[in-house]
Amino acid sequence: MVLETDRLILRQWELTDAEDLYEHAKDPDVGPAAGWPAHKDVQESKRIIENVLRIDETYAVCLKEDNKAIGSISLKFGDKTDLTDKEDECEMGFWLGKKFWGKGIMPEAARELMRHAFEDLDIKKLWCAYYDGNEKSKRAQEKLGFKYQWTTEDVDVPLLHETRKGHVNCITRKEWEETVL
Repeated sequence: MVLETDRLILRQWELTDAEDLYEHAKDPDVGPAAGWPAHKDVQESKRIIENVLRIDETYAVCLKEDNKAIGSISLKFGDKTDLTDKEDECEMGFWLGKKFWGKGIMPEAARELMRHAFEDLDIKKLWCAYYDGNEKSKRAQEKLGFKYQWTTEDVDVPLLHETRKGHVNCITRKEWEETVL
């Protein structure tokens, strides 16, 4: 599936995106804030595409002008999320390359993915979380209408071999409908 906005294409990750992924994922300000280590080389980025990103409802965020991957956004269901076990709920996760921060790109991508979740997939509630200190993610979630639910002190961050404080937000379909009408 391909989703589009005014400026963006959200599409499946391809192995040919490895160099673009590496360009953004090697930045120590990107991955660690989201709970994963900075990529060490293009081969690692290729393995991540093959083993992590090429799954249903995970999209490369691309500018329409060149179709190059500049970030990722996904809906996580079932055993891919620990925020819900309900079939009509899921978790949204996202990250964006640093040079694209502050341009409204991720909120634009997230609004389209939220539309897809609520309208196409018939989701009733969408969850989202961020680690303490990730103010960009916090602000993006607030702009999108997510509402604070709880904070957990010791969230396991297995890819970084540490624990962090995590904050959880959600938005219901009804709340989302009120923001788009």
